[in-house]
Amino acid sequence: MAENIENNGCSQRDNAEHEGYVKASRSFNRIWKERDSAQPRLLETILYKDNFNRAYKRVKANKGAPGIDGMTIEEALPYLKEHQQEITDRIYRGKYTPSPVRRVEIPKPDGGVRKLGIPTVIDRTLQQAITQQLVPIYEPLFADGSYGYRPNRSAKDAILKVKEYAEQGYTFAVVLDLSKYFDTLNHEILINLLRKNVKDERVVQLIKRYLKSGVMENGVVIDTEEGSPQGGNLSPLLANVYLNEFDQEFLKRGVPCIRYADDIVLLAKS
Repeated sequence: MAENIENNGCSQRDNAEHEGYVKASRSFNRIWKERDSAQPRLLETILYKDNFNRAYKRVKANKGAPGIDGMTIEEALPYLKEHQQEITDRIYRGKYTPSPVRRVEIPKPDGGVRKLGIPTVIDRTLQQAITQQLVPIYEPLFADGSYGYRPNRSAKDAILKVKEYAEQGYTFAVVLDLSKYFDTLNHEILINLLRKNVKDERVVQLIKRYLKSGVMENGVVIDTEEGSPQGGNLSPLLANVYLNEFDQEFLKRGVPCIRYADDIVLLAKS
């Protein structure tokens, strides 16, 4: 008798635990469906043939040197025609691994060097395909005072805006130049910022792979624990995403903030 009561009790507990698991699982699935519904099939849109072809044309127009594989832009076209389906299949399965970028140092007027990271042409094309679909998501969200790497905006426009504020009595300025900005972006912060507006987690994970792809310097691959190398097609957009909340905070406080990438001017009347 006692044994039957004990068995019934265990069975009831098992049923209750199972029902709890089912409810939790359904709730989790519902949350992820709601999360992805705002941007249905974003990864598919990125890898859509027309978007991919447009990305290659943009990379070709920008010219640029090969990455670590030595493949030129001209050589990449027949390779893409033959292997595009294989590449997209690997991306869909989460198995695509971007190549490390090639380190290039450009002398600066002050005697220092600007470190660039040159991706392979294939990765530049993929990054451009991602960028083309993320720009329409982020453009409406960026502050009006942000001018760097945005459509129909330039450094000249930023200067004219500063002059416009000066004519309105904003004659005091704090000028900021963020040192090694692209090289020191915190990956965890950036990924969390992306998740706020990029609802397809597959796209977030693909971007994360690019951030973690490493850099080849003097024949040695170095892990990239921070930063988004200048030279990649995706980096300018990511740099603006990273500082957008900074821009918005000054907007809320009524402080004119003009930013071109990592060059910032804060204005005041006194």
